[in-house]
Amino acid sequence: MENKKKISIKNIILLQAVVVIYTLNSIIAKFATGAEVFSLEFILFYGAEVAVLGVYAICWQQMIKKFDLSIAYANRAMAILWTALWAMLIFKNNITLKQGLGIALVVIGTVVVNLQSKDEKAEESSLTDIYAEKMDAELFGAEEQGGDSDD
Repeated sequence: MENKKKISIKNIILLQAVVVIYTLNSIIAKFATGAEVFSLEFILFYGAEVAVLGVYAICWQQMIKKFDLSIAYANRAMAILWTALWAMLIFKNNITLKQGLGIALVVIGTVVVNLQSKDEKAEESSLTDIYAEKMDAELFGAEEQGGDSDD
């Protein structure tokens, strides 16, 4: 499997944009609950849900090319934040203290996973460089010694 790209702020923002697209589905579903079953309005809302999920699926596929799957899914947990935000802004729902604390834990956890992944990538890269330099020294050193003994 190919190495994933380095985690950057730009890629994290893109990943969060994809998560936001995913949460739009919840908004549409909530509006659909107000429509009579199988009415034109109902069918249009559910058609919109399918369209949003289709766009999300294509975007998500592109994101998992850029990230390790574990990192991508950890960031997808941020859907709880975006959904709570939509609930407050669009549907005027209140967020309780417990819900707010839970959301904060998810956000903190996601940030920790992203930072840890960045640190691991940097450490992995430096360890790989050290190992490669050591192997080069051993290989080239052995070739030089072998070349000297043939003369």
